This record gives sequence, C-alpha cells and structure tokens, in this order.
Amino acid sequence: MEGRWGKTSCKLCPPQPAGSVARTALLCQYVQFVADGVEACYFSIPLKIYPGKYNFSSAADLTPARRVALTSDGNGLSLASDPSGTVNFLDMVNNLQGDSGRGYYIEMSIGTPGQKLNILVDTGSSNFAVAAAPHPFITHFFNTALSDSYLSTGRTVAVRYTQGNWEGELGVDGVSIPNGPNGTIIINIAAILSSEGFFLPGINWQGILGLAYPMLARPDSSVEPFFNSVVQQLGIPDIFSLQMCGAGLSASSTSDPAGGSLIMGGAEPSLYRGTVWYTPILEEWYYQVEVLKLEVGDQNLDLDCREYNMDKAIVDSGTTLLRLPVNVFNAVVEAITRSSLIQDFSSGFWDGTKLACWMKGETPWRFFPKLSIYLRATNTSQSFRITILPQMYIQPITDVDGTLDCFRFGVSSSANGLVIGATVMEGFYVVFDRSQRRLGFALSNCAASGSVALSEIAGPFSAADVAADCSGRTLREPLLWVISYTLMAVCGLVLVVLLLLLVLPCRRRGRSGEITDESSLVRHRIK
Repeated sequence: MEGRWGKTSCKLCPPQPAGSVARTALLCQYVQFVADGVEACYFSIPLKIYPGKYNFSSAADLTPARRVALTSDGNGLSLASDPSGTVNFLDMVNNLQGDSGRGYYIEMSIGTPGQKLNILVDTGSSNFAVAAAPHPFITHFFNTALSDSYLSTGRTVAVRYTQGNWEGELGVDGVSIPNGPNGTIIINIAAILSSEGFFLPGINWQGILGLAYPMLARPDSSVEPFFNSVVQQLGIPDIFSLQMCGAGLSASSTSDPAGGSLIMGGAEPSLYRGTVWYTPILEEWYYQVEVLKLEVGDQNLDLDCREYNMDKAIVDSGTTLLRLPVNVFNAVVEAITRSSLIQDFSSGFWDGTKLACWMKGETPWRFFPKLSIYLRATNTSQSFRITILPQMYIQPITDVDGTLDCFRFGVSSSANGLVIGATVMEGFYVVFDRSQRRLGFALSNCAASGSVALSEIAGPFSAADVAADCSGRTLREPLLWVISYTLMAVCGLVLVVLLLLLVLPCRRRGRSGEITDESSLVRHRIK
C-alpha cells in the first residue's frame, strides 16, 4: 500500500503569453498532508473516477438469477459462458468502487448477523483485516461483540505497509460477498484495534483484503489468506481477475461510482478486448514478475535488465503509482525530458512535490511520450509489451480556481523494487492465474477516453537480446553459500586468535584489558 490522500496549496505563477509550450506549465507546490499545516488554500487531491464502459451483448442477462459455468479459452483460463452452471461471473461485474487515489474496494458482510463493510482490494499483501474499533476517519467498524460467530484465537498481529500500519488480534468468522461467489466462507480475520497512517481522510473503506500468497501473511504463513480459503471451501478455480476503471481520468463527480470488477474464479470476457498475454509468476509471495526492458516513446533505456528487477518486480493493486528503482526512475525522467516538448520543467514535478497546471482546455498529454514495459512471456524466449499513454501517468488532480487544470506525475522512485501499481493496472484487465502460476494482461474495455484507447499491448517479441534470467534468482542461492562460507572462515580465524590469547601468557593485565561497551560487538548487532 502507498499514500493516496493529501492536501494541496497552490501558488500560481503569473499568466504567460501564448505560443510558448514551456511557459504554459504553472507549478503548484504540494503541502505534505495536514502536518505541514497553515496554508491559505487547501483542497483534497484524490483522482476522480472514470466509470467505464462495458460492451455486453444484447443477449446478456445481468439479473441475479443468471448463473454461468466455467469453460476454457484453450489455454486453461476459466471463462463464463454457459447459463446452466453455478458460478456467477456477470454478477461480479462492477462490484468495485473507488479509484487509484482512494483505492478500489468491495462490499462484504462479516459475522452473524452480517455487518457490511467496504474492504480495500490489495494484491500486495496477504492479511484480511478490518477495523474493529472506532477511528476518526471511518464511519463504522466491525463490532466483534455483536457477532455470534466470531471466535478470537488469542494471537496478536501487526502489519506495516509502505504507508501506515496497524495492530490487532486474530480471529475467525464467516464472510460473504453480496456481489461475489455464492456462499459464506470461514475466514481468518485480523481485528484492527489501533493504527497509524492506515485509515486516511476521505476514504470509504474500513478494512483491507490481501490477495497475495501465504508467505506474506502475518504473524506467519500459517494464517491462511482470504482467497486460499475461498478456493478451498467453495471449490472455485484458483484464479481471480481485476479490472480497475479509474484510468487516470478526472471525470464524474458522483460520490464513489462503480470503479471496476473483481472476478473470483476466472475471467469475464466482456471486460477485455483481444488476447490475454501471460507472464510467469516467479515466486509465490508477492505477484513477482520479470521485466525485461522499458521504453520511453521509441527510446529503449538500454539498462541491464537486472536493474529493472532490482530486489523484485511485482504487480500490486494497493500501490497508486508506477514505482521504479532509483536508477531506472532517473533514466525514465531523463528520457521523458529529452522527448517531451517541455524542455525546461521543474524537478519538483518529477519528484512529486509539485503539480503542473495548464489553462483549462489545454490538455498536456500531447507533450509527453508513451511508456512501455516488456515482460517475459510464458515462452521464455519471447516477451510482450504493455504500453500506457500519457493520459495514464500524467494524472489530473482537480482545478484550482476554475481556470486551471492541474496534474501530477504518476511515476515515483522506489528503494525496494519495481511496482506495477494502479497507474499501469488501470489500462489492463489483469488475470491472476495462480493455478498455472502466471499473470495475464489484456486490454481493459474501460481504459478509454471517448474513442481513444489509453493502453496498448503487443507481441510476441524475441527476448534473445536480454539475459536468460533478469530476476537474479539463479544468483541468490550460490551467493548465500559464498556469504556463509566467508562468515565461517572469519569465525574460525577469530576462534584461533582467541585460543592463542588464552594459551599465551599475558605480560600485562590491567584495566586496559577489560572488555568495555566501547569494544563490545554487542552494540553493533543488526536489530
């Protein structure tokens, strides 16, 4: 998860003469949340939602009575087509609300009798956690005392995200999803009793649904994640798919319109166009993938492919932006600056401390290039390319005084890996095919501005020009052995020295020979 909400104060530059592209960009200084305090003009900056358009056939029956069976697309992907079955995919369409600025959430009913809460969908964590105590930024919470079926396990749990953290207790209770698979599932629930920076002003969710693997579950991997329980208890395929319809656009001002779809058990063909392109899931903790290269417009960054996967490269719906390792981020900014029609641009825009504002109606997207990410295909000698247009990463915030449209840069630097967050995911229908350990990308039907598609996908391309393994996984185990043997050699040398000191007679003994805290290795331990 990452921060999604802030306060902004705007200092406008004087009007600039027409005809100069560089001068049309007015820069507004961010204020870092409420703590930065006393500025004259504040306004909230969540991205507004683009409700999306779905191309259903005229024969599609969207009533709750419609039930569809699972068929295959020929590649093992479960699809919804046969009205005689039992899995209700079409009723899951539009079951998400929200946007990338506030997060995408789904309504759930928890306990007996059911208490309805909105739960944030997060593919970058594995705990199912709900507010179980009052908090100033949420309207209601799960009252465990009012549920006849809630059972506390007596274990405490704490989770820290990129932004925010919470603590609570583990329990078990029944959960149902009004617009999800039929049935009640017995789920491990973390009841959040205290938090810091987790619930934020203006959000409309009261918990988080971690959809990643057990390895990320806290306090340990014995806590079965939500989707694992759903698959086991309801017998649906171990696949879910996600459509997020914010698309980086400022559109409807309606409060919390439908923001997308979480399809559990397979994929709904009416939500995407064309072919689903698959990339392997490298390790089952986060949804880790292998990035082969990045392009800015037609410019290949020409970095070692291991740079893109430094630490890891993951797909995470709970992260707002596209986050890049520092070296990659700097290369992207440099390439955008070279190719953009705006040459003299403030560094504050790139590092997220400033907004860029244009006069109303003067859209800036024509000044910026496309961004492309190449992913290794399931045929490992090939790759495919997912591309987002500038409308996806030059993101509208809100106008300042009715005369300006302001935008933020939807890419940031990261100290812990590359994260394909909502900035990119909103352009695609993403299939999390855990059963075959692969992630699929297809063009989302709602990633469009009028008749203009905001994302592209193409392939296959040869991967012969990159390393056989860009993730560095093959280096990890030998490297650990080298480190282990080195440490063993150092320890052996230290032991020999200590034995010599004990055997040889000491010529001088005194206070200088005492082991003090200054000379002790204890204070240098890694905490």
